[in-house]
Amino acid sequence: MTLICDFCGRRADGEEPPLTWSTAVERGRVRRYCDECSRAYVRSMEAKLDSEWW
Repeated sequence: MTLICDFCGRRADGEEPPLTWSTAVERGRVRRYCDECSRAYVRSMEAKLDSEWW
């Protein structure tokens, strides 16, 4: 299975996302973000802003 970052489209192989990726639930939908996007948008994630605001 290939996982895709919901923000930039970066791909990772495996059943589970790498440990450096973030997982969020927005409007009932599970979203996954790669380590680079997670670092760049950590403040927005912690503020619980939907990814549309980033």
